[in-house]
Amino acid sequence: MYEELKYWYLRDHKLFRILSYNQIKQLCIISNFKKAKKGDILYFSDTKVPQIFLLKKGNIKIVAMDDDGNEQIKEIIQKGDLFGELTLEQGVSNEVAKALSDEVIICSFLLSDFENLMRKYPDLALSYTKFIGFKIKKWKNNYNNLIFLNAETRLLLFLTEWAERDGIKENGGIRIENYLTQNDIAQIICTSRQTTISLLNELENEHQIYYSRKEIIIPNLTQLKNLIRKVK
Repeated sequence: MYEELKYWYLRDHKLFRILSYNQIKQLCIISNFKKAKKGDILYFSDTKVPQIFLLKKGNIKIVAMDDDGNEQIKEIIQKGDLFGELTLEQGVSNEVAKALSDEVIICSFLLSDFENLMRKYPDLALSYTKFIGFKIKKWKNNYNNLIFLNAETRLLLFLTEWAERDGIKENGGIRIENYLTQNDIAQIICTSRQTTISLLNELENEHQIYYSRKEIIIPNLTQLKNLIRKVK
């Protein structure tokens, strides 16, 4: 039963859809699955055993830690995304992956095993290259937004993208399960916590959103998107 579950976890991921039944079965042999809960640390970048991870369920944040233990969010990982040693080289950094959701499920591969598999199956190597290319494009877009857009626009873009990705349609609007703190959001859009609070309050006063620690309600997503053009 467990092996069958592993098979379907991998089969459902777009990275592995080009593989045959027997090839995915081989993936099952070299993969490991782990469950975690909110706040658990799932990965240290300076580990002596480099790995690649696939997020099957939940949300994770990748943070950089300074010498005093302070965190700086580098990326939010969603269901289906990859993290770890994605360049296929063991890096030297101080990144940590932490669970944001109440339940998180990850699949992991030893870097050496994954490299061997891609040598054996060129189609998988091509699929992986395309996947990483998409991530790099996303990173570049985030960098351009940071340089050319103001804080209000960055917040609106973040909220609309979050709603489209994770939101649930309810009563004509969108409800988002809020697994981020105000400080998390501030770090993601690269501004101060006070500025973020002020911008969220403005949107709430204008009835564009309803914010709480547990959820964010967007009554009219199209209307929120239209605000982006006005504040750029």
